[in-house]
Amino acid sequence: MWKAQSGGKEGHSEGKGRAALDRAAVLLRMKREIIRLDNVWGVGGGQRPVKHLVKEMNLLLKEFLSSGQMSEAERCLRDLEVPHFHHELVYEAVVMVLEGSAEGHIMMVVKLLKALYDSGMITLDQMNRGFQRVYSELPDLSLDVPNAQNVMEKLVDLCYQEGAITQQLRDQCPLRCV
Repeated sequence: MWKAQSGGKEGHSEGKGRAALDRAAVLLRMKREIIRLDNVWGVGGGQRPVKHLVKEMNLLLKEFLSSGQMSEAERCLRDLEVPHFHHELVYEAVVMVLEGSAEGHIMMVVKLLKALYDSGMITLDQMNRGFQRVYSELPDLSLDVPNAQNVMEKLVDLCYQEGAITQQLRDQCPLRCV
């Protein structure tokens, strides 16, 4: 067991140490609080594995699609502390729409991307990188989701109309019928 090293105040120091250990034990037992624990003890942001960040972004998107709470989505994205990785949220959101996970929620995804772009949480470069990655993977996605090309064109048009993407990015969509 932990013992205080300072002379004369063993009881007081031992009480604080015991309280700290008890608090740590509670934190370790809490489910779904590992991110909070990581942040409290110094493992956060870009030090987390990419797979973990992707999973968290997917959970964020699913929660947004079920609740529609834009401010909560923004808070969750900010709490991940990986602003350099926000292009992944763009990619995951677009893929979610293409794969049908966001079926009926296309406008919600468009509005989310627009709000994140307007707030500066997603930069023009990140928006471009996310969409361009989907563009490059579209032939493979179309094998699993036959309607992906049509959905992509619709999504790109809506994003452009809402001001979430530039005309240049819209025109880069490999399926554009000009």
